[in-house]
Amino acid sequence: MGALPNSRADAIGEVRLSDAELSRIVRLVYQRSGITLHSGKRALVLARLQKRLRAGGFSSFREYLAYAEGDTSGAEITALLDAIATNHTSFFREPQHYDFLRATVVPGCSNGPLRIWSAACSSGEEPVTIAITLLDALDRSQQSRIRILASDLSTKALGIASSGVYKMERVAGIPLDILRRHFERGLGAQAGTARVASHVRRLIEYRQLNFLETSDLGERFDVIFCRNVMIYFDRDVQQRVVSLLERHLAPGGYLFISHSESLNGTSHGLRWLAPAVYQRVTA
Repeated sequence: MGALPNSRADAIGEVRLSDAELSRIVRLVYQRSGITLHSGKRALVLARLQKRLRAGGFSSFREYLAYAEGDTSGAEITALLDAIATNHTSFFREPQHYDFLRATVVPGCSNGPLRIWSAACSSGEEPVTIAITLLDALDRSQQSRIRILASDLSTKALGIASSGVYKMERVAGIPLDILRRHFERGLGAQAGTARVASHVRRLIEYRQLNFLETSDLGERFDVIFCRNVMIYFDRDVQQRVVSLLERHLAPGGYLFISHSESLNGTSHGLRWLAPAVYQRVTA
């Protein structure tokens, strides 16, 4: 979508969002991503989509929605979901999971490829932390086994993730010895940033995936991280996502969800092992 002349875009100002238009956006977001937006999200929707209206020079949400729904390329729907999606994450978030990965998962894995799926990777902090944890847990001769798929709905978040470049405040909480071994300090024009080192980046493949449009990735994983995602879904979508994740786990594979989430109320064959950690025990 090309931006229109600034004179028109600047003249738009703040656009009113009617109840009918909000309901239309809520329905569209749910149909395309499974994310449930409650009525209390009006301010969030208005603030985040104003930028899309300004970029295209649209004078109303009605005009914008007609364009988004009629865009056969799907690019504007992707941009809309990018704007709406919440991408809050951090390095070593919920550290008990990485302790479990290092102490329990790694010693029990066979000598074949160690396949990990970070199923809602946001801007990349989670898969990078997974990679660092595995690199530090495995002997150098075993590190080539690591294969990490990192996926997200948001193309904007994936752009940050694939670059591997973060502002220094984003890495401030990482222990200094880990920072020195696995990150590079930005110089010159990149001053004030840190980049994930190449030996970490090469372990991770970034890919855009929509849970609602994914049925079979053609591989099974020893570990799946899907944290702080299901809180945005209703029960029906939660069930679809849990079933998707379960069938992508190898027998004996582990699923990590957030400590703020639960699989209660969903049907699955996973065994609870530890807080927010489950294991597939069936073939």
